[in-house]
Amino acid sequence: MVILVLNCGSSSIKYQVIDMEDASSKLLAKGIVERIGLPEGDLTHKPVGKEPFELHQPIPDHTTGIKLVLDALTDPAHGVIASLDEVKAVGHRVAHGGEFFPESCIVTEDVKAKIRSLFEIAPLHNPANLEGVLSIEKVLPGVKQVTVFDTSFHQSIPAVNYMYALPHAYYEKYRVRKYGFHGTSHKYVAKVGAELAGLDFHNSRIITCHIGNGGSVTAILNGKSYDTSMGFSPLDGLVMGTRCGQVDASAITFIGEKEGMSYAELNTMMNKKSGVQGLTDISSDMRDIDRAYDEGNPRAILARDMYYGRIKKFIGEYAAEMGGVDMIIFTGGVGENSCEMREAVCTGLEFMGVKFDPAANKGARGVNKILSAADSKVKVATIATNEELVIATDTYNLVK
Repeated sequence: MVILVLNCGSSSIKYQVIDMEDASSKLLAKGIVERIGLPEGDLTHKPVGKEPFELHQPIPDHTTGIKLVLDALTDPAHGVIASLDEVKAVGHRVAHGGEFFPESCIVTEDVKAKIRSLFEIAPLHNPANLEGVLSIEKVLPGVKQVTVFDTSFHQSIPAVNYMYALPHAYYEKYRVRKYGFHGTSHKYVAKVGAELAGLDFHNSRIITCHIGNGGSVTAILNGKSYDTSMGFSPLDGLVMGTRCGQVDASAITFIGEKEGMSYAELNTMMNKKSGVQGLTDISSDMRDIDRAYDEGNPRAILARDMYYGRIKKFIGEYAAEMGGVDMIIFTGGVGENSCEMREAVCTGLEFMGVKFDPAANKGARGVNKILSAADSKVKVATIATNEELVIATDTYNLVK
């Protein structure tokens, strides 16, 4: 069954085409549409076994972008399917499912209405995600669609960990609570990591660290999410590229009052002007921070130390919550590629039973590999995430 996987952002569309069978999957192509709505848009298409293809032209909306993707998939020169009739289903990544969706589901009018009802608490993600669903209805009418939610895996978190100590009326009226994100990635790498380490996924204590421009840490107890660092929105928790992460709310109201900032301006400041970008005024990209760190830039040194230190704090917190830990997993753009970050975070965790192997860690990038010594009580690994495969698998299982 050929499945198209879409991850629609406000001005971009990431996609993969995967041929799914009962026990196997085969990647046919992947790519990205960027700069949607700008004067000049870009399509980068990478078919497996063929030369990449690029297209540069105005792409006014998501429907146009998806049409260009479908044209690329069926093109005689760089296509991977003979006809669009081969696409049997489309799977979508949706950021926020609220309390509505503990599992992935087939798209219905009710599902679309519920995704739309969450626009207010996920304004950067859900509108674009729904736009992808609506665009497919136009260009591939009749093809079944499935939505896979970042928040679904975290619906198992107990109330003691998802509730805030705010007046209960705000939960009753607005469902203000912790939701958590990156759930698809956390679930995938925990399962793969447990298999790699010889652990029983359903009888284990695993901490997964999805570290990238956005990042989160999750405690997974016996195969279920037990706690996670992101909260009501993807702002909470770690120091990130442009997000402040965990902060005293009074500091924000103090700044807002002193600067005469609106709620929207405060939201922009916390989400887009903070993190390592705000600390350094250099970049939101950790590769740039690493270079400045090596050059001795004091603000880059502070920012990277905070970035690494916050990850370590959550690992300690979640080990305490679960009564110990069997495995720590690093994934995401930084988690899979930064040997320095992994070593810095694991150094000092010997008291927990972590015996890190610097030699195994060195040069380990984008691979699945154990990074701890053979006699380490706590296994440490890097696992390459594959959210698209999870989306394709859920789509296949629901549609077939």
